[in-house]
Amino acid sequence: MSLQLIGAGIGRTGTHSLKIALEQLLGSPCYHMMEVFGRPDDVAHWHAAANGQMPDWDALFEGYAAAVDWPASAFWRQLAEHYPEAPVLLSVRESPEAWWKSADRTIFEVMKGEVPPPGTNAWMDMATALFHNTFADPRDKDACMAAYERHNAAVREGVPASRLVEWQPGDGWDPICKALGIPVPDEPFPHVNSTEDFRANLGLDA
Repeated sequence: MSLQLIGAGIGRTGTHSLKIALEQLLGSPCYHMMEVFGRPDDVAHWHAAANGQMPDWDALFEGYAAAVDWPASAFWRQLAEHYPEAPVLLSVRESPEAWWKSADRTIFEVMKGEVPPPGTNAWMDMATALFHNTFADPRDKDACMAAYERHNAAVREGVPASRLVEWQPGDGWDPICKALGIPVPDEPFPHVNSTEDFRANLGLDA
């Protein structure tokens, strides 16, 4: 199975909601950072990719119809070249500040912890390499917001307009379904994993 959609948007741009929506639309799993936790063998592949050694994409994504979120979105350029028929979906927030506020209180707070949660050392090493090599230092607000804008600008410049779908969480089904050429479902678009949900699930406010 080839990827039918490539998510170029970085984490905290509605990617978990997109995962659920795409699985409903395409009838197959969508790769997301959550998958990495359930597939520990993938960690080494992503760590190598962060250091410039690309994996066998077809083997890594076997059984998946789409990929969104980090770590896949960090390699949108390579994936767009490997799967030339797949539309590229750039999910964004209303502003860099809004994105930072969400990221800093969720994924970056986990990454800045002095002691990794038990059993996550390899994942933390991979994530650290990914952020430092392809994004920015999660402790530096200005650098991260600049990286966010730089990433989005690169996608807009690097993907033809006929192939690029820019999407915000409030846009719902329509842009995605149009790009995929499939009907719009007669039900609300899923909205999950808010900042509050993320923090509650990890006990960050306990």
